[in-house]
Amino acid sequence: MKTLTALFATALLAATATLAQADDLGPDKAMQLLKAGTIQPFETLNAAAQAKHPGSTIHETELEEEYGRYIYQVELRDAQGVKWDVHLDAANGQVLKDHQDD
Repeated sequence: MKTLTALFATALLAATATLAQADDLGPDKAMQLLKAGTIQPFETLNAAAQAKHPGSTIHETELEEEYGRYIYQVELRDAQGVKWDVHLDAANGQVLKDHQDD
């Protein structure tokens, strides 16, 4: 768990893409939301994203707040090397977006 948390924190800090109405959340805020039960555990969210693309590997994750909603973004590569972006509602794990990235 500590390794996964460290990897998540590193990915959050390394993320550079932002959306106009989105606020990137740092590792401290992410852990606060997790402990409060506001968002699901990262392992659960990662598993939900990988279930959309069996055999995929996670390359980057990011937690953002958009319009008052926490969105967990996962960048995956499937077994064929195709890159996918999966966005989940971090509160309930619902897949909001699943699209192939160029």
